[in-house]
Amino acid sequence: MNKLKKYNFLKSKQLYLITTIVLLLFVNPLFSQNKKQLEAKRKKLKTEIKKINRLLSKTKKNEKNVLSQLNDINKKISVHQEIINTIKKESKVYTSEISKNKLEINSIEKQLDLLKKNYAKTVVNSYKSKNKNSRLLFLLSSEDFLQAYKRLKYMNQYTEYRKNQANEIILKKETLLQLNDSILYKKKVKDSLVKIKLDERKIVDKEKASKEKLLNKVKSKERKYLAQIKKKQKQEQAYERQIEDLIVKVIKKSNKKSGRKSKGFVLTKEAKKLASSFIKNKGKLPAPIEKGYVSRYFGQRKHEVMRKISIKSNGWYYTTGKKSKARAVFNGTVKFIMVDPKTKIKTILIQHGNYMTVYGNLENLLVKKGDKVITKQFIGTIHTDTTTDKTILKFQLWKDSKAQNPSGWIYR
Repeated sequence: MNKLKKYNFLKSKQLYLITTIVLLLFVNPLFSQNKKQLEAKRKKLKTEIKKINRLLSKTKKNEKNVLSQLNDINKKISVHQEIINTIKKESKVYTSEISKNKLEINSIEKQLDLLKKNYAKTVVNSYKSKNKNSRLLFLLSSEDFLQAYKRLKYMNQYTEYRKNQANEIILKKETLLQLNDSILYKKKVKDSLVKIKLDERKIVDKEKASKEKLLNKVKSKERKYLAQIKKKQKQEQAYERQIEDLIVKVIKKSNKKSGRKSKGFVLTKEAKKLASSFIKNKGKLPAPIEKGYVSRYFGQRKHEVMRKISIKSNGWYYTTGKKSKARAVFNGTVKFIMVDPKTKIKTILIQHGNYMTVYGNLENLLVKKGDKVITKQFIGTIHTDTTTDKTILKFQLWKDSKAQNPSGWIYR
């Protein structure tokens, strides 16, 4: 009966090994998911850098503003650097998987060696007891029927165990082959990622060299460029204040009809329904342009060139191609159109319940005050600056009288 105990022990060990393999198989999809996410991000960044280069290639020859060129270079460097960081993370995932596969191979090789030894012993024992008469005598020599039944059960289990051992050896060999093939594939992918990373690094180094040349130009005429930045900053701050004041006025005027005082919009049932629908689409709202990229983000940050100066933005700046049109990000009503008396550049405010979206730097409007608009409807052509040759949409999103970060709202 010692053989039966040994059989049960090996069976429990086999169960432990199977459980371990199942757990490893469960972890693999997590690695795979992480790989897919990183690969998707890298491809997305590559697409973004193509968009940036495509837009800049059209304007570079006509570029007159050194500060604008520096902003372009900074944007490209940041995207390329993000690609490099993503590749580093991808490489780490592959390195981790290769190491895990090697550990798994070592473990399986040890298991395979043990299985082969046990199988060899089983074959020898099976050969010794192969004689049908000896097996029959083993049953007939039982003291009673119960013992004979147990002996018969034991012999069947022993035969089954030997078959399982043979199958397990085949399975382990196949697993080893698959793991070795997997390592070779992952090493190839990792090598290709290293090459891409080196190419990206060369681009970054080249862009940094261009940036250094432009910075030297700025330093040689620092007062001139500092004055330019401050002038531009004052214009932007004045524009931001205008929008803030305008939204407060729009809220007051809207609430006057209801006869109720409130810092936010007093909503009708229809307006509440629209606001609820707007909130449900958080993170899924389309970009206010068809093609282009975000060249400035929400919040306060250091100036790209003059680090001593801080710049604040209540929204996102989108850089796009000439004659591009702005589009509504959601259903709503054109609540107000602001016109700059000097430049005649226009800003449109669209209401979505107690939310408002702002579209600045427009010309040739396609809507008027009071119009109902739908998602992705074109509302006007984006103005192109004659000095920088840049076409930039100033987009903002407000909840009542508070500016919101578009990051959590616009689908990217």
